[in-house]
Amino acid sequence: MKAVICEKYGPPEVLKLTEVAKPVPKDNEVCIKIHATSVTNSDIFIRGSKLPFPIIIPFRLMIGIFKPRKSIIGLVFSGEVESIGKHIKRFKQGDMVYGLSGFTFGTYAEYLCLKETDTKTGAIALKPNNISHEEATVAAYGGSLAFQYLEKGNIQSGQKVMIYGASGNTGTIAIQIAKHLGAEVTGVCSTANIEMVKNLGADFTIDYTKQSYVPEGAQYDFILDAVGKAKTSKLKQNSKKALVENGKYVSIDNGDLKLSSKQLNKIKEYVETNRIKPIIDKIYPLSEIVEAHRYVEQGHKKGGVAIRVVIP
Repeated sequence: MKAVICEKYGPPEVLKLTEVAKPVPKDNEVCIKIHATSVTNSDIFIRGSKLPFPIIIPFRLMIGIFKPRKSIIGLVFSGEVESIGKHIKRFKQGDMVYGLSGFTFGTYAEYLCLKETDTKTGAIALKPNNISHEEATVAAYGGSLAFQYLEKGNIQSGQKVMIYGASGNTGTIAIQIAKHLGAEVTGVCSTANIEMVKNLGADFTIDYTKQSYVPEGAQYDFILDAVGKAKTSKLKQNSKKALVENGKYVSIDNGDLKLSSKQLNKIKEYVETNRIKPIIDKIYPLSEIVEAHRYVEQGHKKGGVAIRVVIP
């Protein structure tokens, strides 16, 4: 099968498209024919290993000291169940599925084998039936992060929520979820993305390239940092001062991404009932994975960037 391998840490050019052996599912695994994957910020960190000290130490211990322990990286997939092991109960051949591969990685390839039960090595669910495979990969990653961290805010109707990084994969979905929960949402993004963020439902917007403080008198019950601690601005640093008493500030870096088929099913429900719509900036073929990484690494994507593995 075709796969993109990463045999050392470095710039996007370390990624190489090649032929590798097709995996065979064990008795407790499904074999998925991958139709699409995504280039996530997590993939960028894994490939480049550009993290500050001392965070880099535990990261390398988990992923690989001198090179990635798993040469085929990638965390998100959407595709079709091609075959199943004899102990599989949740899925059957031909099911359209999507999910996260966790420490299995391996989604930059034509096929992937995963357990059907939720573990740190993956989570699988039936794909939303009203979106493409490319959109499903964006929903799986951004939706999982958005739900996981918005839940920490226990958002109630009428509360005021700020989403910093509102134009990214997680941010675009978080806006839509927060609005569904009845919150008044302020989206923080750059000038070019203001209109998109408004169209997604944000009541107010702040351009972090032009403002260093939140508007005078503004206060928030919950602030979600949807870009992580590696990206900052004066506005981000000052936003905590605008929290109400007992308000919460949460970053998507505050813990590991939860791998949960229950959460994926919830995302599926929200997508199929049109409560959230995943936003795709660009779609690249697998052969252009290097260009896709270059683009995502610039840090200006709108929503997610998908990789088409199976050409329609």
